[in-house]
Amino acid sequence: MGEAYIVGAVRTACGRRNGRLSKIHPIDLGAAVVDELLDRSAVPVMAVDDVIFGCVSQIGAQAGNLGRNVVLASRLDISVPGVTVDRQCGSSLQAIHFGAQAVMSETQDLVICGGVESMSLVPIGSNINDSLSLGRGVPRGERIDELYPGIEFSQFSGAELLAQKYHISRNELDKFGVLSHQRAAQATQNGYFHREIVPVEITTEDGSLETHTVDEGIRYDANLESMQGLKTLFEGGVITAGTASQISDGAAAVMIANRRAVERYNLPVRARIHTLTVVGSDPEIMLEGPVPATEKLLERAGLTIDDIDLYEVNEAFGSVPLAWAKALGADLRKLNVNGGAQSLGHPLGATGAKLTTTLLHELERREARYGLIAICEGGGTANATLIERMDGIDW
Repeated sequence: MGEAYIVGAVRTACGRRNGRLSKIHPIDLGAAVVDELLDRSAVPVMAVDDVIFGCVSQIGAQAGNLGRNVVLASRLDISVPGVTVDRQCGSSLQAIHFGAQAVMSETQDLVICGGVESMSLVPIGSNINDSLSLGRGVPRGERIDELYPGIEFSQFSGAELLAQKYHISRNELDKFGVLSHQRAAQATQNGYFHREIVPVEITTEDGSLETHTVDEGIRYDANLESMQGLKTLFEGGVITAGTASQISDGAAAVMIANRRAVERYNLPVRARIHTLTVVGSDPEIMLEGPVPATEKLLERAGLTIDDIDLYEVNEAFGSVPLAWAKALGADLRKLNVNGGAQSLGHPLGATGAKLTTTLLHELERREARYGLIAICEGGGTANATLIERMDGIDW
């Protein structure tokens, strides 16, 4: 079995709901990160074997095989195919898994894997809500109702159940929410995101042209007092809007190559994809999947959690990474060190590639070795990925 190498990784800065990226078509956002990878790598436009893009709400502007439409909107040759993946919030991390498996098997040599979501243009749940309004049913069926009677499979209730199971208090959540903003603000002000962000040209309300390069959701004045003043989503619960991920627009992409492509196109080997896992978990609590996914990952890799230098565990809700850290005995100082989805945003289909991009750049900045990504997903699944930074390879 061959190796899968990361030779490029970029993202847009996230836009808030109805914010600076809300008027940019999601296909154009996707094309922007693809074109940036082409520019930085200088690979020929016909050299890419496939484009695999994650997207959750595949309706309207995001329907009709978005992955192929991103190819058509980019500088890639029309001979390059494209496909779209939906594994809910882990869609673009799954895209990376599929791309890695392709180049490891040597059925393909060079693949661009990423994702995009315009949650302003295509709100979360649009495909389900439109189906309901037209009387075309719900994505459950009689068998699921029989097997899971009375269970609504809600991520909101799953976040609360996770907090209950791992004894995470409202105070812990609020402190972690504030920390996310503080870390994101510091990383932004220190320029840590500069190399990974693709500038996107936007037209402001007054008609002037600007370049979007800074994540729009960061609250630079976040404090515990204001966080504690927010109402919980459920009476008697602990989750608030401040400890949930931000609705966002954005795109990210990673270029993955095997040895043959690296040598042919003289590509920089920045990291290798060390180990991949995906698991199913209890669909009621739903968001606990990163725990068994990480346990399986570490077992396969022959490592312990202490061997990992940095972790990116998606902040779909604050209870997810906090529960994960308690279950794994992880060091909170290594967790989401530059902020997470509570501050930076969670553009559903793009998040896996976004976290991979940020993790790679931070590993490089620190000259650290191992980085781990884990994402909870609707329906009770989770992807986990281990990457190993590399300074270069002596073949």
